[in-house]
Amino acid sequence: MTTATQSKSSTLRKAGLFYLVFVMFSYTTGGPFGLEDMVTTSGPGITLLYLLLLPVFWCIPVSLVSAELTTAMPVEGGFYRWTRSAFGDFWGFMAGWWNWSASFLLGGVYAVMFADYFVYYDPKMTWWQHYLLSLGIITLLTWVNVRGIQMVGQVATALELAIFIPVITMVVMGLAHWHHNPFHPWVVPQQGRFKVFGVGLALGLWLYSGYEQLSTVAEEVENPQKAYPRALALVVPLSIAAYFLPAFAGLASAGNWEQWHTGFFSDAARMIGGRWLGTSMAAAAMIGSVALLNSTILTTTRMPFAMAEDGYLPEVLTHRHLRYGTPWLAIITSAVVYALLSWKSLGQLISVYIWLRSATTVLTVLSGWKLRRLRPELPRSFVVPGGRAGLFYVVGAPVLMAIVALLGGDWFATIGGVIAMLTGPLVYWAAAALWRNGRLRGERR
Repeated sequence: MTTATQSKSSTLRKAGLFYLVFVMFSYTTGGPFGLEDMVTTSGPGITLLYLLLLPVFWCIPVSLVSAELTTAMPVEGGFYRWTRSAFGDFWGFMAGWWNWSASFLLGGVYAVMFADYFVYYDPKMTWWQHYLLSLGIITLLTWVNVRGIQMVGQVATALELAIFIPVITMVVMGLAHWHHNPFHPWVVPQQGRFKVFGVGLALGLWLYSGYEQLSTVAEEVENPQKAYPRALALVVPLSIAAYFLPAFAGLASAGNWEQWHTGFFSDAARMIGGRWLGTSMAAAAMIGSVALLNSTILTTTRMPFAMAEDGYLPEVLTHRHLRYGTPWLAIITSAVVYALLSWKSLGQLISVYIWLRSATTVLTVLSGWKLRRLRPELPRSFVVPGGRAGLFYVVGAPVLMAIVALLGGDWFATIGGVIAMLTGPLVYWAAAALWRNGRLRGERR
């Protein structure tokens, strides 16, 4: 047992099912905020259809695979180590590196969203004030995450409960003031096919991504073999409702689909219930961004820690906090990159992110198929139902969705995504060369 492992077992406080549910929901969803641009790029009808159907092809199959593999291999690093076990060192490294790279974009997205929604209170905010606000929230949540998963879970629980109140109020009042057909028009008139189906689909996949991500902290959860399947069974339907119902109620009552852009839920709430509801919804949106960033830092920073333990990244990233047992250097390193990217726009960050996320998700579901063949002896307290047909569904549906989303991307997303993915092989070969020369240390398990 290494010193790092000894420190972990003696100081790390684990989270139970209750906190796991809230951390998982805050990472995968956080609230309905961020989907508004789907309405004006794809159309109200297509948006609502995406919100109902995409889970069938994306997050539900990914959740089923994640539940099975977490019960079979509940290890720190989660899907990175599943992929490495299934396909070897190279593809395992790709899963880890692409995910960590995607987290840089994701952390920047949530910091930008937080500042974007704050504009509701300060419309005259300058670009540098916007950036400083983003930096401030990154710094605060980095400190929370250094304190450990229980602290993160407590913060996530408080944040999500604060979000639920105005969101549920808006849904109830919106349905009571139904004045418009929420599905009309189905698509944006005279909109290019690429924007209707490509951009909208990419946003939808982003909304429903990350259900395998909490596997990275499996060793920090009490009884993960039981807790993960139960948490996923609760979070997936809750996430679908959290996206669909506010969008449906907002379009049915407030209408004005041409004005739906990031931040419009606050305006829609004001139209439905007055200034007090609009102000409450703007606060909920800001809280949602904080919740998403809080859980993103938790889940993604375990990836460089696990890769450093295996000898592919500098050993210094395995250092744990003496008091809290968390990989504090990996957390701070990631936070620095979030800060560097938090001046980019939401759309730019997401369009590149979806390439890295899709690649990671595809490797995860393929690992579920491969480990069924390679490691049938692994104790699986949960197994994807349906036999071979069920396995074909959970692998085939996400692969198909990833292909469709990537083919529908614009030139910025394609070029940025390809460049981001190519960094994986380059860093792997560099790490392998350093390992051979004895410049990297680690267990290399």
